[in-house]
Amino acid sequence: MPAGQRTKYSRRAWLTAASGTAATGLVMTRFDAIRAGVQEVVPPPVDPTKVPGRFVSEVGRRATGEQPRRLVRTLALSSSSRTPLQDLQGTITPSDLHFERHHAGIPEILAEDHELLVHGMVERPMVFRMADLRRYPQASRICFIECSGNGGGAYNRNRMPTNISPQQLDGLLSTSEWTGVMLSTILREVGVRPGASWILAEGGDAAVMGRSVPLDKAMDDSMLAYGQNGEAIRPEQGYPVRLLLPGWEGNAQVKWLRRIEVTDRPTMTRDETSRYTDPLKDGTARQFSFVMDAKSIITFPSYPFVLPDRGWWEIEGLAWTGRGRITRVEISTDGGRSWADAALQPPILSKSTVRFRHLWNWDGRETVILSRATDETGYVQPTVQQLWDARGEGTAYHHNHQRAWKIASDGTVTFGLGDLL
Repeated sequence: MPAGQRTKYSRRAWLTAASGTAATGLVMTRFDAIRAGVQEVVPPPVDPTKVPGRFVSEVGRRATGEQPRRLVRTLALSSSSRTPLQDLQGTITPSDLHFERHHAGIPEILAEDHELLVHGMVERPMVFRMADLRRYPQASRICFIECSGNGGGAYNRNRMPTNISPQQLDGLLSTSEWTGVMLSTILREVGVRPGASWILAEGGDAAVMGRSVPLDKAMDDSMLAYGQNGEAIRPEQGYPVRLLLPGWEGNAQVKWLRRIEVTDRPTMTRDETSRYTDPLKDGTARQFSFVMDAKSIITFPSYPFVLPDRGWWEIEGLAWTGRGRITRVEISTDGGRSWADAALQPPILSKSTVRFRHLWNWDGRETVILSRATDETGYVQPTVQQLWDARGEGTAYHHNHQRAWKIASDGTVTFGLGDLL
């Protein structure tokens, strides 16, 4: 940002951000930075020791100064809203901030009226009501869900953005504790016949979303989830029950699940033929690219943060992989010329996001910072050029290339991938 534009930040905001921790020489974090567009520091509240507080309530609320929000793309039946990754702490996404992706709006379904049909190549076709599903042994696990189109806004070299936040870029990612019954339990109940190798999962929304899933995955770690973060899953996430496929693309994890058909081949539905395939540079297409490859994003420093002073800053972000655990995250503060290991913050769980941290002594000069993740299979997060070389520039899904942030000499931060090309 040119020096002449700095006047849009109030002098009080700059002084407040640059004082305190910065003045003491200690490590500075995102809470010591300011955000582009901030005009004034919010005045402190009345001394709480002098005024009685609020009464108890049936439902809690966030503090006045802590109001994260999803980012809504468009108000349309087929749309999405994105998780504010840069505002969160730890790895669990609050249920009301979990990203949304719908193809025909959010249906209103009563749990007591909902039924799940399981049929096809089975010995005993059955219809399960929600009360039936809850009678089976309950399981819980923490894992991420990510839309396969996440990050698509920064893949085309001809329209590479700069003023884009982690929420805008990669906000179609969230992590929750999911609770339900293992799908393998239900499939054993109905008795899968020899020769079966796939299932069709079908949703109860107006889009009647249908996706084919290999039987091996269904019998492995898949779940019929009816709980999220200690409560019933929200309508936006598939109430009263959804399919959970840990580590796989979000579209296959069908919400508002109403039918499972066991088959001996993929069904080739609309959403796995005309959509959710990956066009390749040789004119072919990659189909059933279910697994989400290793990926990471620095959530601070990032747009729209501004670093008010040079010195020690803590770089932080999230890494994840659909193939197991993240084993390493590296940080480059010189545009990818050299790399250093970041610290991984426990817990480090399989098919879940992990938070990483790295101390960086910024000398005040312009630079580009990046992160790259490695998972337990040895897979390393590629550069965008490596991704283009492998797939071409026309694919619309699975954008797991390295993300970059440009730090200007005045402390402003913008998306910097274009500066590396």
